[in-house]
Amino acid sequence: MSDPVLDWLVAGDPAIRWQVERDLLDRNPTIWRETRVQVGLDGWGRRLLDHQDAGGTWGGGLYSPKWTSTTYTLLLLRRLGLTPSNDGAISGCVRLLDGATWVEGGVSYWSGRDLTERCVNGMVLSLASYFDAEDPRVDSIAELLLSAAMPDGGWNCRDHLGATHSSFHTTISVLEGLTEWKRRTGRSDADTAIARGHAFMLDHRMYRSHRTGAVINGAWTAFHFPPRWHYDVLRGLDHLQDAGAVPDPRAADAIELVEARRRPDGRWVKGPQYSGDTFFTLEPGRVPGRWNTLRSLRVLKWWDQHAPSP
Repeated sequence: MSDPVLDWLVAGDPAIRWQVERDLLDRNPTIWRETRVQVGLDGWGRRLLDHQDAGGTWGGGLYSPKWTSTTYTLLLLRRLGLTPSNDGAISGCVRLLDGATWVEGGVSYWSGRDLTERCVNGMVLSLASYFDAEDPRVDSIAELLLSAAMPDGGWNCRDHLGATHSSFHTTISVLEGLTEWKRRTGRSDADTAIARGHAFMLDHRMYRSHRTGAVINGAWTAFHFPPRWHYDVLRGLDHLQDAGAVPDPRAADAIELVEARRRPDGRWVKGPQYSGDTFFTLEPGRVPGRWNTLRSLRVLKWWDQHAPSP
């Protein structure tokens, strides 16, 4: 039987369509891989690639301006599912590695600051691991992040300032990077760190204080796409399903939040957008959000297929 929500999703951009075919419709890989190729040829993916300059960068910078720089454009292309072999994306990743100041085995993009911010290194690790940017320096970034995990299992960009509690914003970027690195290399070095990072989020029920149970940040209960460097509940849950984590009862509260955000027509709202320059708006206007609907449905599918006992 036809599902109007799935039909609506499939009618969207190739970046939406191929992920629906793979994650929600369970279509043969031959089918969704053919659709995935279209990301670099048509729609949002093609439009972003067309903004790359002759030097291999976007927006005239490596990490800034936000959100048109090389880092943030490549992050969006990764989320769109651009094929890892894309030459433009690979050249962009090489520019991120070559144009950085290397400190302690990691990258820094701030002149006069010998500081390897954990969140930025997590982003770059995810990009260089996802795209076919074969470079031994990528392993160095992973090793730095593995050594920088905090006692509570997460990471914090402010650890150099004496921070003792991990940051959700930093932790999610590092977890995404280490997961892509593990996927690319097949190495098990990051298994323990990834598991401890997941436990850090789950101990907080994905968005609550582990001491009081209060919501840590109300903005995390709204679902943003693209997420940029920010954490929110849907981004955290979507990472867990992408990493193949086993659903945990500690995430039940967050799953209920996702379900509560569903509209009567079975879709989710587009959600708020982070301020800053963009090349174009993915979903203009006050419309239902294909990205939030796709991500919410696959999170709920992951949860329902492996529902944990209370």
